[in-house]
Amino acid sequence: MAAEMSVWDESGIVPSALDKASGEQRSGRFPAFVQRYSPHFDARPAGETVSLAVLHFISLPAGDFSGEDVERLFLGTLDASRPGYESLAGLRVSSHFFIRRTGEVRQYVDVFDRAWHAGLSNFRGRDACNDFSVGIELEGTEAVPFEDAQYEALEALLRLLSAHLPIRWVTGHEFIAPGRKIDPGPYFDWARVRAFLPEGVALAIAPEDCDREMIERRRRLLERQ
Repeated sequence: MAAEMSVWDESGIVPSALDKASGEQRSGRFPAFVQRYSPHFDARPAGETVSLAVLHFISLPAGDFSGEDVERLFLGTLDASRPGYESLAGLRVSSHFFIRRTGEVRQYVDVFDRAWHAGLSNFRGRDACNDFSVGIELEGTEAVPFEDAQYEALEALLRLLSAHLPIRWVTGHEFIAPGRKIDPGPYFDWARVRAFLPEGVALAIAPEDCDREMIERRRRLLERQ
């Protein structure tokens, strides 16, 4: 991996790997951000474009913003034998980006690869949102407001992503997995985000942006497999 990342291009992102379909070099890492390498990803479906950004919150332990356990979770090195972490044993999850309370942005997965952040989900009649989305985790919980530095970092990140990907919508995990997820939660300032969205990008945070019946059918199908 390190050998593939040794040359940076003029677009502001790091050349990562050769696209197997075209044989051309693709770029999906941004040197402006701290680079980490999660093993929890795979290839997107052939020909899939990234049109959606999904916002989440996360902290480990919940409400503790001082440690590195979120990173350990994404890297697959978390000690799940610790009290309170039993449910995380064997969990393989990741996000493309993680915005800490300080505004520091860490990248864990190349944006051209599929991170495992959305789970069972539906956006406007399309299941499996991981296929066509970028996952952005903000350090936080449902009980406290997010920091100004996090909104500033999110604005910069969305602008950079929209300059390199055909992002059309920004949503929250709670809107694509209603009833299962609640993030980014009641303290997230959607009006503030709406005001700084890049041109051509819109919020998608209405109940009708998710087809609940499709999610339920998908859930039943997965249970039978």
